[in-house]
Amino acid sequence: MDTASVMNTISITDILKLPVQERIQLVELIWDSVAAVPEAVEVSPELKAELESRLIEFERSPDSGYSWDQVKSRLKDGSWRTA
Repeated sequence: MDTASVMNTISITDILKLPVQERIQLVELIWDSVAAVPEAVEVSPELKAELESRLIEFERSPDSGYSWDQVKSRLKDGSWRTA
């Protein structure tokens, strides 16, 4: 079944009527289907250049920035909003 057929079968209204947990599961299924074929996701030249720049910066100074634990802590306590 192609995308157009699926979209005609399941309307946005139908999706929005689903309980929140089922909508979350639907999003997870969709995300997993996208993640399964990363080569199908187009990345703009600007984004590629930005990612390359950040990688070079990281390789020059791998200890700069924040650890994952620091990031999680700042997200939990809201301190990222004041940075």
